[in-house]
Amino acid sequence: MKKTHFIVSIVALALLLVSALAFAGDQATTNLTINATVNARAKLTLSTNTINFPDADPDSTPSISAAENGVSVTVKVRTGSSSSATLTHQAAGNLASSSNSIPIGNITWTTAGSGFSTGVMSSSAAQTVGSWTGSGTQSGTLNFALANSWAYATGTYTASSTFTLTAP
Repeated sequence: MKKTHFIVSIVALALLLVSALAFAGDQATTNLTINATVNARAKLTLSTNTINFPDADPDSTPSISAAENGVSVTVKVRTGSSSSATLTHQAAGNLASSSNSIPIGNITWTTAGSGFSTGVMSSSAAQTVGSWTGSGTQSGTLNFALANSWAYATGTYTASSTFTLTAP
């Protein structure tokens, strides 16, 4: 019985040594460097690219709202945490119909939404529509109005303008 016990003990010890050798293999490690490039980005979306002011009696409607009001604006920017993103608007010129014109400054806008600013259209300088600090998405609404006047000559007037979103 002692002999059997001795043999079992030797077999168990041998198995333990073999398993220990199997797990005592060599080991190597190395480092992995991970890089990601994140550049400044700006994306601007308007719910419409055209606004229209219908004809109206200047006495009963001194300010004509654009038919497309409220124009939805979505601003997406990726910039530095303390950098300012700015949305501006500038008209190319006055509203024109043949040789007649309506001053572009007769069009104003009001806003709803955090960071958006009320303003007056201009062709001489870009006007701030909104400003925000850091990256993110901002949504707002612009409502355009044209000052109505008996002095306007009849015609179909047009002007082009540009919104510019800057994220440094």
